[in-house]
Amino acid sequence: MHARAVAASTTALLGTAALLFPISPARATAAADGSAPLVIAHRGASAYAPENTLAAVDAAAELGIRWVENDVQRTRDGELVVLHDDSLRRTTDAEEVFPDRAPWKVGDFTAAEIARLDAGSWFGPAYEGARVPTLEQFLHRVDHHHQKLLLEIKNPELYPGIERQTLKVLGNEGWLDRPHRAGRLIVQSFSADSVRTVHELKPGVKTGLLGTPPVADVPAHAGYADQINTSHRSLSLAYVASVQAFTGPHGRPLEVFAWTVDDAETARRVTGYGVDGVISNRPDVVREAVGR
Repeated sequence: MHARAVAASTTALLGTAALLFPISPARATAAADGSAPLVIAHRGASAYAPENTLAAVDAAAELGIRWVENDVQRTRDGELVVLHDDSLRRTTDAEEVFPDRAPWKVGDFTAAEIARLDAGSWFGPAYEGARVPTLEQFLHRVDHHHQKLLLEIKNPELYPGIERQTLKVLGNEGWLDRPHRAGRLIVQSFSADSVRTVHELKPGVKTGLLGTPPVADVPAHAGYADQINTSHRSLSLAYVASVQAFTGPHGRPLEVFAWTVDDAETARRVTGYGVDGVISNRPDVVREAVGR
């Protein structure tokens, strides 16, 4: 069913482009055999532990989730830390510890200052004392559990050169060897320039562009991005099929990951669209719904 829908939707939306970028036999077979999408723990299993902490990685591992997503930003003194917001206020006690440092931007604090903050109490008393991990610490924990990593470069416009620095840390920690590049690492961003930079610096690294670009723009993105990763609210069967009709920089059909899906009904809906991955705060719920 999905293979027929792919062909019909792609032809309707792309016209002659569909003829230039046909669906590959591998893609059609995977869709036809009912293969389930990957399930990725958003900021770790963040419905069950404070987001982007080592505890959230542990929670994902305890659920048996193989893929973990995280966000990386940079401190004032150049350390890469794992945090979603560009402010420390929501997920740490920065306002209490540093009351005169509003608006508590990540880039205004040193790594040592951020290491003092409690990044768990806001979530629940069981996580009091959890810290904001450095990228190195996060990588070590993911590796400890033999997991795989979807790494988002957050707010790259605030941190010039963060792409090169992130790749350097990944390389130093062994994440740019062939096994990791082949199946354990994806680097993504909302910034097309950032994703393009990662691809130019390390062409072997799999990359994803976050957002919902118009189908007409997808061929340009396909030169440097292996995935178009989109909010589930923006997805349709036709859009997924159209994106998957193009070939990415590594010679494979572009993939689509849907975010952030936390209920079974939505998980089944986007799976019906043929997405390749589902990013979730409740990855166990999604896994049960899609039969991964």
